[in-house]
Amino acid sequence: MDCIRQILSRNLEEGERNNSLFILYNLLLQNKNTEEYSKKLVIQKNGSLSKPLTELDLKKVCRKAYNCGCSGIRNKLAYIKCEACGYRFKEGKLKDSNILIKNIRILPKLSNTERGIACLLGTVFEGESPSVNRIAKETNMDWRIVNNAMKSLKKKDFFG
Repeated sequence: MDCIRQILSRNLEEGERNNSLFILYNLLLQNKNTEEYSKKLVIQKNGSLSKPLTELDLKKVCRKAYNCGCSGIRNKLAYIKCEACGYRFKEGKLKDSNILIKNIRILPKLSNTERGIACLLGTVFEGESPSVNRIAKETNMDWRIVNNAMKSLKKKDFFG
């Protein structure tokens, strides 16, 4: 993941250290690294900073595993640039694993609301499983409408 490289190559400043190291730790775990190796890399990165985190703060960073998705990373770390990432669609090109590509045949059969949510899941939330409330917030839609559309998409085996 290119965001791991971006975090490792950046001289983290006060105000971005905690989130950056927390996300780094969890991305390393998500990429099937051991807890020991992930902690070691985070400790090394922290040690390279001009103002490293305290030992207590560092323990908080590595305390539990959390699934970091692309949209959450972009929201917490403004310096992350996704253009070079092989996991994101670029220049309008979607990979075979993208939820929109997998369901291309049923897209015309979806309602406008379902199609809108499907597009959001295939772009903004690509590879993630956001909650109904998170989708509702992103779309400025009532959560009940989103909830009904998600139920309908499940019935149509969209998430298959």
